[in-house]
Amino acid sequence: MIPESELILNTKGNVYHLDLAPEQIADDVIIVGDPDRVKMVSSFFDSVEFENHNREFFSSTGLFNGKRITVISSGIGTDNIDILLNELDALKNIDLKTREIKSELSSLNIVRIGTSGSLRREIQPGDVVVSSYAIGIDGLLNFYDLDKNDEPNQHLKENLEWHPEFNRPYMVKGSQKLIDQLSRGYQQGITVTANGFYAPQGREIRLKNRKSNFLDALKSYSYQQIPVTNLEMETSGLYGLSKLLGHEACTVCLILAGRTSHKFQVDYHGKMKDLIQEILIRLTSGY
Repeated sequence: MIPESELILNTKGNVYHLDLAPEQIADDVIIVGDPDRVKMVSSFFDSVEFENHNREFFSSTGLFNGKRITVISSGIGTDNIDILLNELDALKNIDLKTREIKSELSSLNIVRIGTSGSLRREIQPGDVVVSSYAIGIDGLLNFYDLDKNDEPNQHLKENLEWHPEFNRPYMVKGSQKLIDQLSRGYQQGITVTANGFYAPQGREIRLKNRKSNFLDALKSYSYQQIPVTNLEMETSGLYGLSKLLGHEACTVCLILAGRTSHKFQVDYHGKMKDLIQEILIRLTSGY
């Protein structure tokens, strides 16, 4: 039995942070960072079955093309992804009444639709990138028993020059099934996940970065001829925890910032709505 202090439930018997019960989530889950974007996704649903919010975790479950879909906001960062993934998995694979792990485990399809910054001049604001792999410089998965001795991580260790006082990077592959289903016509690449928006992504405003050229090492790295393409704050946590828990995960990002061109897409909501609708179609039709 999992103790009350480890798997915390609220007074309704729902998981603590998400405030959700098992019957309220679908097998196909879309994650968005911005709580307001939950409404944008659910506006495309044919019907809405359920809506809820607790803290930054807004959620909605409904039907699109006859398929049940849940959309939920994560907020920003892998710390929130840690909460979200563990509690989604608990809803799916733990009996919340007995606090026992189910004898038969189930897998979720989890798609993050987010925004990101490009590290390559040829990928401009308004483009879409699907994350084949994620490199985590955030440190979250260092607290979990992720295999860092596999071939991708050995390649990363041997070929990426890294500051010894920074978190040691790790690399995780996304779900090939979802990548194949969702990536047609979009750029694929390796996404870097940072643990902050300013210095951890190489930005300087008033404070100087301790090692300002670390982005150059990331930009020059590639694995199996797949280049590092973009930089954001959630995907390594999503891919790492999904791999450990047995879920399928894929990130699709709309590029807002060109970190080499120094351009930024201020008015992006129309492009985001188009991307959301396209991903919903592909996710529900097997396109």
